[in-house]
Amino acid sequence: MTDGQGNRLDGEAIAALSFEDALRALEQVVRRLESGDAKLDESIELYEQGEKLRAHCQARLDAAQARIEKIVLSAEGRPAGTVPFDADS
Repeated sequence: MTDGQGNRLDGEAIAALSFEDALRALEQVVRRLESGDAKLDESIELYEQGEKLRAHCQARLDAAQARIEKIVLSAEGRPAGTVPFDADS
């Protein structure tokens, strides 16, 4: 995967990507691999790049989920600021 200027993304460059940019880069890797046009060595490099991008996306999603849970759950681990569905019954 390149940065649009032909340079491969390294670990630091991937870590600096937003979730959306990393997902776009991962989609490009998948498209390239699925096209079947890449030679074996390039396919292996693309696969490695894709795995790094996947892991980065997963880490960003996990961090977002943790932030949401912290906002939504009370100190006791119960939902905060919500009303049960059957509260009106």
